[in-house]
Amino acid sequence: MTSRCGVALSRLLLSGLSASIAVHSQSTCARSLTFTSLVARNLHTSVSAMSQAPPPVVINAKKNHTSTVIFLHGLGDSGDGWSDVFAHEIRNDHTKYICPSSASRPVTLNMGMRMPAWFDLYGLDASAREDTEGIAQATRLIHGMIDAEMATGIPSEKIVLGGFSMGGALALYAGLTYPHKLGGIVGLSSFLIQRDKLPGNHTANKETPIFLGHGSNDFLVPLTFGQLTEKLLKVFNPNVKMHVYNGMAHSSCAEELRDLKKFINERIN
Repeated sequence: MTSRCGVALSRLLLSGLSASIAVHSQSTCARSLTFTSLVARNLHTSVSAMSQAPPPVVINAKKNHTSTVIFLHGLGDSGDGWSDVFAHEIRNDHTKYICPSSASRPVTLNMGMRMPAWFDLYGLDASAREDTEGIAQATRLIHGMIDAEMATGIPSEKIVLGGFSMGGALALYAGLTYPHKLGGIVGLSSFLIQRDKLPGNHTANKETPIFLGHGSNDFLVPLTFGQLTEKLLKVFNPNVKMHVYNGMAHSSCAEELRDLKKFINERIN
């Protein structure tokens, strides 16, 4: 699938009900002691939740490690799907990039077939019921990853959490419910989950900058979903910015990646 932004990115799975990301640029693309108990508890949850998941793709900092980006893939994909982007196109010498992979599970939306998914998905409309327990488990997993980075000495303000499609939905929710202020949150071609629980008593990231990117020709997660997400988030967070890419489908493009790189560098430098 090629967008007018000039980059072919997504392959559709199971008659277009899920999307996987394979990124190609226009050029050649390669591919504290106070946290101890919290980290241990969340890492135990993380190990349990990811016991059948592939290991994350980790791109270590080239130089002194001062910041971390954690990026979550979409439905049916894996951490490999986005790793080349961060290894070769959105690269900061002092930043570590973590692209985890979800475990496989039956997905109701895809007739119960097993595939990599952060949680079950019942529908793509705003009124569809949500997998509350699955989302909670995935959120604990991501919080555990952030805790682990902080335990190595990386300040929470130097950590950016993002994702694509379902991964973006999880990144938005996990980021907004994390108890320490993050450097930034990213949702690409995404939507908002657990809307009735936000912001609730979660205040640490009520002003954290949020980057939303969406294609005008996205027919899997329509642009209206992204616009609704922006509207709902701005009720309690004024630092939300939506970027719409003309002609882009459920994918990404060179222009979006340039904007994303700028956003991340502004947040962690």
